[in-house]
Amino acid sequence: MIIPNKKGVEILVKKIFKLLFPLDEKINDPLVPDAGKTIREQLDVFISGLIPENEEFTRQFLDGLTPLKRTLIKDAEFILESDPAAKSLEEVIAIYPGFFAIYCYRIAHALNQFRIPLLPRMITEYAHKITGIDIHPGAEIGNPFSIDHGTGIVIGETTKIGNYVKLYQGVTLGALSVDKSKASRKRHPTIEDNVILYAGSTILGGETTVGKNSIIGGNVWLTESIAPFSVVYHKSEIIVRNQNGFQEPINFII
Repeated sequence: MIIPNKKGVEILVKKIFKLLFPLDEKINDPLVPDAGKTIREQLDVFISGLIPENEEFTRQFLDGLTPLKRTLIKDAEFILESDPAAKSLEEVIAIYPGFFAIYCYRIAHALNQFRIPLLPRMITEYAHKITGIDIHPGAEIGNPFSIDHGTGIVIGETTKIGNYVKLYQGVTLGALSVDKSKASRKRHPTIEDNVILYAGSTILGGETTVGKNSIIGGNVWLTESIAPFSVVYHKSEIIVRNQNGFQEPINFII
């Protein structure tokens, strides 16, 4: 097996993004223009060392870019709707790291469904490197999907996420155990439709399901299923006292 050139993969990812989303009046156009000779040849080179009949795969993959763009536009519209700071769809597509990570995931997931080795992970690891968002290409993520801020998000291989789900920074959808013998099992949670996962929440385990229309608050640690329409939150105690008359010593250790 030939390992694709990492820098070449990054260039291909950026070229496909530019093809799907030219930063002009056609950014919202659901139709994708012909990929052109350069992208076809570059994809052929990467695939040729990984699977047989690479030209047929390349054709199928490029034919699927138009429906993939429609899916990504819905993701971008959902991010715009969810974030009061976002001013336009163009802003979300052009500069939001959460959207770019979703784009890389959806490209990688499409490749992963063809059982192509290495390349899907290289694409999502590129997104991980530049956004801090780590989504395994094997995860199943519905549409639309929103990531706000995003840094530190981890979505494991067997995670299942429904439609209209929002994630904030620091969310982990992980496994309870990293035992290699469980590699072929569902190790990561299921998140049903219309769920919000706030910053720092951690949901673990293949049998853990977050029911639809639920809200998971910040810093929640969850390892068991919750019913639809639940609100789960972590309550910490914060004590504020006046310094006058405060007898206990305060030690600062740096």
